[in-house]
Amino acid sequence: MEIKIICHRCKQKFSASTTTEIIICPQCRTVIPNRTPRKQSPPSGGHYGSSIPSLIDNLLKKLCLALKPATAPGLSSFVYPKSCGLDNVGTLGNKRAVLCGVSYKKWKYKLKGTINDVFNMRALLIQYYEYRDENMLILTEEQPDARLIPTKANIESSLKWLVKDCRSGDSLVFYYSGHGLRQPDFEDDEIDGFDETICPVDFLKEGMIVDNDIYKTIVQPLTEGVWLHAIVDACHSGTILDLEHYYDNNDNGKITNLHRVRGNKQVVEKLIVSVLAKMTRLLLTQRHLVPRQ
Repeated sequence: MEIKIICHRCKQKFSASTTTEIIICPQCRTVIPNRTPRKQSPPSGGHYGSSIPSLIDNLLKKLCLALKPATAPGLSSFVYPKSCGLDNVGTLGNKRAVLCGVSYKKWKYKLKGTINDVFNMRALLIQYYEYRDENMLILTEEQPDARLIPTKANIESSLKWLVKDCRSGDSLVFYYSGHGLRQPDFEDDEIDGFDETICPVDFLKEGMIVDNDIYKTIVQPLTEGVWLHAIVDACHSGTILDLEHYYDNNDNGKITNLHRVRGNKQVVEKLIVSVLAKMTRLLLTQRHLVPRQ
């Protein structure tokens, strides 16, 4: 059975199943709770056979609950925090986050929903994981603080801030929603011959940020016992942290063995969790929240 939905943000009309727990607008990607009364389904008994899909599934459910009107306002009504991590002169908290949404609003290739993604992720981290505004950097083109516009220089300095003086027990989050590209590999360390990149708002002038540099900035400095959660919603983001392995998906949608993707780089022996948009989209597709491509 299907219901008719009108997105509260972009006013797009579309249909969704009444059994779907969360709904995503196909136009602006806004997450919409499904408040249609329905019977509870019994537990699936570990259908996906992996703790990582279960982790993402739980995150999605909590994100859905976090997106109430009072906590997920529209772009025009959102008030940016008065303080951020750059103003913190004392010891940095053990939970830090860099949330970056780039809309490229002045260009043909502008994106809808990336800033909304950042607001929703902030709400999730604060409400369910006890992160604080003063230990976050929120980078968007709407920021009144010039230090937090998502330029190449600002993103790079924010990533350095994220891992500065990190120690065992710290939980770090890097979230990026924007364009991603790839370019020829000039260091001969990529099996496919390409480096993956993310695109700051000024990438046409200043250049892209390459996976090699992201690895050196936020992976190499990690000490034992530090958790880094990287969520990158962009094209070519599957190996954007330049880790030695990645999770591959078989035809059944289950997470299979790790596969080697890096060439002559040293094995990373640090505790890292990289939750990538490709895996999230797989779960959303299997729950019919987004159309298959």
